[in-house]
Amino acid sequence: MRAITEQHTIDLAQAGDTAAFALLLQQNYIFVRNYVLKLTMNPALTDDIVQDTMLKSMEKLHLYNGSSKFSSWLITIATRIYVDIIRRQKVEKRWQEQAVRSLRFQIESHKEEWTDVLDCLGKLPPEQRAAILLKHYYGYTYPEIAEMLDMSEGTAKSRVFYGIEHIRKELK
Repeated sequence: MRAITEQHTIDLAQAGDTAAFALLLQQNYIFVRNYVLKLTMNPALTDDIVQDTMLKSMEKLHLYNGSSKFSSWLITIATRIYVDIIRRQKVEKRWQEQAVRSLRFQIESHKEEWTDVLDCLGKLPPEQRAAILLKHYYGYTYPEIAEMLDMSEGTAKSRVFYGIEHIRKELK
């Protein structure tokens, strides 16, 4: 009996196999949710974005071409949904600070550690936070980050650079 590869599961899903598609989403759900939670710093918004990501992936599955890992494709969808939300709402800094305080309270009330780095990430503009998370937490390359965030590679590099500079200053 040979193991079923992710590509085979994707092929089945693209051919209309709903069980295969459900398996793909199930296998990637936690990864995507953890990324989006760090990106948004807001559990309620995270749940909305992850749900929208899963729905969008269902609608656009026929466009997935295998040029990146399936999880990277989902992260790209989630990031773009988040960026669209930010653009539409023009999130105020005060709202973001309240969301970080709320997230910190939730994490600490579950006896988990809240680090100074998470505090600093919460203070960054969303565009810098996304670039830093993708580069330093998830190990994506600058070209991959540029594609995911729909920007030039130079912009991705500068967002990571200036975000890290801000974090270094905050931690001193």
